[in-house]
Formats: sequence, structure tokens, C-alpha cells
Amino acid sequence: MDRTHIRNFCIIAHIDHGKSTLADRLLEKTGAVDARKMVDQHLDSMELERERGITIKAQAVRLEYSDQSGENYQLNLIDTPGHVDFSYEVSRSLAACEGALLVVDATQGIQAQTLANVYLALEQDLEVIPIINKIDLDIAEPERVAEEVQQAFGFNEDEILMASAKEGGGVDQILEAIVQRIPPPDGDDSGPLRAMIFDSKYDPYKGVIAYVRVIDGRVPAVSRIEIMSTGATSDALEVGCFKPAPTSVDELRAGEVGYVATGLKAVGDAPVGDTLTLAESGTESPLEAYQPLKPMVFAGLYPADGEEYLNLRDALEKLRLNDAALSFEPESSLALGSGFRCGFLGLLHMEVVQERLEREYEINLLATSPSVAYQVLTTDGEIREVDNPAKLPPADRIEEVQEPWVDLTILTPANFIGQMIELVTDRRGELKKTEYIQYGPSSDDLDSNGVTTGRTGVSQTRVMLEFSMPLSEMLIDFYDQLKSRTQGYASMDYSLGAYHTENLVRLDILVNGEAVDALSIIVHRNMAHPRGKDLVTRLKDLIPRQLFEVPIQAAVGSKIFARETIKALRKNVLAKCYGGDVTRKRKLLERQAEGKKRMKRVGQVEIPQEAFLSILKVDR
Repeated sequence: MDRTHIRNFCIIAHIDHGKSTLADRLLEKTGAVDARKMVDQHLDSMELERERGITIKAQAVRLEYSDQSGENYQLNLIDTPGHVDFSYEVSRSLAACEGALLVVDATQGIQAQTLANVYLALEQDLEVIPIINKIDLDIAEPERVAEEVQQAFGFNEDEILMASAKEGGGVDQILEAIVQRIPPPDGDDSGPLRAMIFDSKYDPYKGVIAYVRVIDGRVPAVSRIEIMSTGATSDALEVGCFKPAPTSVDELRAGEVGYVATGLKAVGDAPVGDTLTLAESGTESPLEAYQPLKPMVFAGLYPADGEEYLNLRDALEKLRLNDAALSFEPESSLALGSGFRCGFLGLLHMEVVQERLEREYEINLLATSPSVAYQVLTTDGEIREVDNPAKLPPADRIEEVQEPWVDLTILTPANFIGQMIELVTDRRGELKKTEYIQYGPSSDDLDSNGVTTGRTGVSQTRVMLEFSMPLSEMLIDFYDQLKSRTQGYASMDYSLGAYHTENLVRLDILVNGEAVDALSIIVHRNMAHPRGKDLVTRLKDLIPRQLFEVPIQAAVGSKIFARETIKALRKNVLAKCYGGDVTRKRKLLERQAEGKKRMKRVGQVEIPQEAFLSILKVDR
């Protein structure tokens, strides 16, 4: 198709604002999916996505559309995730587009991730089309939200579209706006091939399948391709597009979005962000690659059965091809055996990876408590990056420990300011900026407390709070507390900030006198005692009773400051002793005590998976 009739766009929004539902309506309106085969969240192909009701992986689809004048257009849509943990998926999708549909919930208005995604789109110089969604709901306030969007992003009133993705209202206007307002892609069909790999997956029959946006040149169905950074070459097995099912085509031209079945069997030969070209007449100037994201959260993943170690390694390699933000390296634990230290973008990302490994690759996993990467300056002047608490050097060899802090933005109704400041400051955070967002009702509509009666006593005047706080403090029940303290109205976004020097120590948990390296955590010295006491109390209830007494202790270095004891299961050895001298009973009890001592020396305590998860659940 003529490049002037091609439109590449994506859908961006805060989580649960209706991105996938709008994508469903666009599929229906353009006839890409037969009405009989249509299901909700059609582009969310993973079972995990449907269960959670969220988009995890960005999905591409080609739509054929005829506008009001009868002109035919090719619309390449990329549906993107909304959760902060998957912002990397959003940034990659934006790089393959010229425009973006900004979806804002008419009941919730602008949220933290809305701001973050718009800024990402503006950095890529994309044409943004604002859409107020869910206007069919009884509690919808489209006029107020439209005013928010105008004030926050500078849109004119006539640029904002109203829609109900659930009922299909406003979809025609959206399609026309895509055609009229989003510019066609640049590029040269006759130039050397330059195609950007914005996503990929592994197929056991076709090898690495690269999702590409063709910048210049053409990708013929029969061609020998080259991946520029790795130098890997192969004969392309198939070239096609998504309609939304994979459909083979004769070629992909400049401006188009599709896939190339490379036939490459090594999962690292076609990394995301690389440039695909022709082996014989390709380009010599690769495209600017994506800025690789640095993992923020680390955890150990171990197979429950040691024989599945190799299967876990293969599964992680294939998953990393599809998830460029995932990193891993081998590690071993005295408690859990051989496994991998994995890096994630956040806790949700960690949960999703773990569930995908268990479901898609049928591997039973044990996961350690998450940690962050600390920078440790040793007494000999060496700087180490420590992402595993067990690898923290001894205290006498540490000069200082620096931990990562994040720049945190919270959007909340005005009457929850106190709860939000308390939540963050209790976790060593610092308030940097407070900005009142004066959207919504006038002062005449508010009572003396700044609260309206129309929304269950929640103020419509919202506040944007900017904090700086340790990343490690966000790993422990932070998001749940944020939602519970604000009745679900607050939202947040964060990005990695600077490293701060803090008084940090390693908290060890000893079970039956042996330190369990998988339960070690790094905490602030002032929090070591309450955290240790809370942990040993939880572990006492989680670790099953043995035939011998099991002490559970919390220690910093050689100092033990908290202890709980799991009482032994006791067999009544006197049950069959109906009488006789007391020495006979004493002999039986002494023999039992000796057996318990011997068992304690050689016995092992099995620690269940719930014990490792208990570190995430600390009462505050």
C-alpha cells in the first residue's frame, strides 16, 4: 500500500482505563475479527492477562479501514500495558509509531501513569489524540475530565473525543481522527533495508520470530537477513503481518509493521531494539537501539525439583527473548540448591514471570524474597553491586552502603494528603513537592472541608505529591497500603533516582542454629529489631513442627535479638507403662531425650514456600 495511506499508532493509558476494550471495538468496526469469534480482550492472548484483566505484552494488529470519502487505509495498531512495571513495553511500542490514542477514564480522570505515558509519547514527538472513555457510566464526568486534560496537556476542546469503548460509541470519530490527524510514516522503499525489532518471541518450528517496524527498504518473503549487532544471518522462513492472526505476505515495505520468522535457533541472536537488514545488500548504518532498562528488583528462582534446573534455564532464555526487561544469572543456595538470580522491573513483573514459568513451561518454582541492588564501598576501596543479601561483605569490611531511591509521584484526592505523607515518611521517604490540581467543582460546590457530597465524601480536588523514598521500602506492601488508605482513589508512578548512603545491615534468620541464606534481607539498622521480631513470629506459625525442638532466631552479625521456639512433637513413651518403679519411667524418658538430641544434630528442617513470601507481609 502507498505509504501515505499507512497509519501507525498505539493506545496508551493508565491501567484499567479501557485500552484493550477500545482495541476490541476497533477490531470489530474494521472487520478484522468476525463477530462470531470476537471475545473480550481479544488481543490479550495470554491466559494470565485474561485472569488479571490487564495487558502484559504489547500486541500488534493490522486493520483495513475505508474513510468517509472512500479512501482505503492500513492502520497498524499496537495495544500497550498500563501498569508502571511494564512501561518498557510502552516505550518500545511508541518508538514504532507516529501517533498515540490517549485514553482517560471519565470517572477517574488523569492518573499518575497517564502523565508518565503522555510524557513518553511527547518525547518521541508523536501526535496524541485524547479520548475520554466510559462516558456511558452513571458516575462519569466527561466535562470535568476534559477540562483536566486541557489544563494538564494543553489540548483544545475540539481535539478531545468522547467515547464509550464498551458500547462502541465514538469509534467512528476515533477512526477518522486517526486518518486525519496522525501523519503517515517516513521512509524510502527503494533504500537499503532497515527494520527495527520492537518485540520478539520464540517458536520451536520457526525459531526467533521478530516483530518489526520497517523504516527503510523492503523485506521480501524470500530473503537472507542479518541481525546487525550480533552478525547472525539466516534465510527468512516467513514474512507477514497480524490480522490479528499471523498472516503471511509477499513483502513488508517501508512504514509497515509485521513479523519476520528468522529461523534463528539461538534466542540471543535477535535482541529487542536491534536492526534487521538484508545480508547482501543491507544498510551499514543501524538504527538507534533502545536504551536498555536496568532491573530494579531481584529475586532468586529455584526449581522445586533439582533435576529441572536445565529446564528452568531454557525456559528463562526463551522468556527473555519475549521479555527484554528480564535478566538472570546462575546462583546457588545452601537451603534451596542451584537456581538463578533474576532481575525484574517491579513486583508485578516478578509475579508475572513466575506464573508464566509455572504455566507455560510447567516448572514448579521456589522464589526467595525480593531485594534491590545496593552499592557497597569496601574498606579496600572496591565498589561492589550487591543484589543478593547473602553476598553482602562482613561489617568490618564495609566502608559504606548506598541504596537506590526512587522519585515517586502520587495523585490523590485532597482529603487523603495526610495519609499519603504518613505512609511515605514512615518508610523513610521525603516529601519534595505538593501541587494542587484544581480540577472539578468550584468552591461553591465544596463544604468547609473541601469535600463534595456527590462522590461518597471524596474531594474532587486532587493533589500531586512528589516524594523521594528508598526503593526497598516499596517492595513491602506499599501499593496495597496506598490503595487501602485512599479507598482506591490514589495512583502512583515512579522512576529510579539517585543512590543514598544509609546505615544498612544484613538481617539473618537462623533455623535450628543454621543461617538460611534465602531468608536474609538488608534493612535499615533502626528497623532491624522490629523486622526480625515480626519475621521469627511469622515463621514460627509457617514452619511445620518436628520431632525435635526448633529454635528460630533473628540476628545481625553475631548478635541475636529475637527468638521463637517451635515445640517438638512428643510421643507418649509412657503410654504402655502401666505401673512399676519410677526408675522404669525415667529410663524411657531419658532414652527419648537422647534420641531427640541425636535427631536434632542430624535432622533437617524443611522450610515451605510460604515462609519466603512472609517477608513481604510485614504489619505496620
